Amino acid sequence: MNTYLGVSPHLNRGEVDPEVIRAAGIVFLEGYLFDRTEAKDAFRQAAEIAAAAGRRVALSLSDKFCVDRHREEFLALVRNSIDILIANENEITALYLVETFDEAVRLAQADTQLAVLTRSAKGSVICARGQEPIQVEAQRVDNVVDVTGAGDLYAAGFLHGLAAGLSLEVAGRLGSLAAAEVISHFGARPQQSLAALAKANNLI
Repeated sequence: MNTYLGVSPHLNRGEVDPEVIRAAGIVFLEGYLFDRTEAKDAFRQAAEIAAAAGRRVALSLSDKFCVDRHREEFLALVRNSIDILIANENEITALYLVETFDEAVRLAQADTQLAVLTRSAKGSVICARGQEPIQVEAQRVDNVVDVTGAGDLYAAGFLHGLAAGLSLEVAGRLGSLAAAEVISHFGARPQQSLAALAKANNLI
């Protein structure tokens, strides 16, 4: 995969539109964009505006190498500004510099209101502060073709479910369903209607 972020990492603090942030139920920050100082400033400003407007802020860690480059700044952002943390197993263990997934779960649960942690074929774990973690099985895929986009589609499905007021378990199942669709073919965009798949699986 060759990531191309275009102009996005060059957006700075003065270019965040407060009205767009205030209008969003959930503001989603993509960790891939965190490399430039300007982008970090924009992240923080977006989080500040969202918090003042009573909106939730979600962050995807995006990539283990990105976590390694910015660990301390990511941790500060997670602890101070993030309501929903989304990461895979490699990213979350790298963030906390721990050997085991279970230890990373415990630390993430203490740092955020909601941690959504994916584990590929092992499914995902959804950790709400003060509650027992919810285990969500991976959606079965007969032939895995290309895993590009799996994390993005999981995040999309989960956040859609959360924004729609569905339970955390159902939101996780929507994420798994969306990820399963995209890994069943080449390319990072769904080739089937995700809404139709969700209805066929009695999730919406």
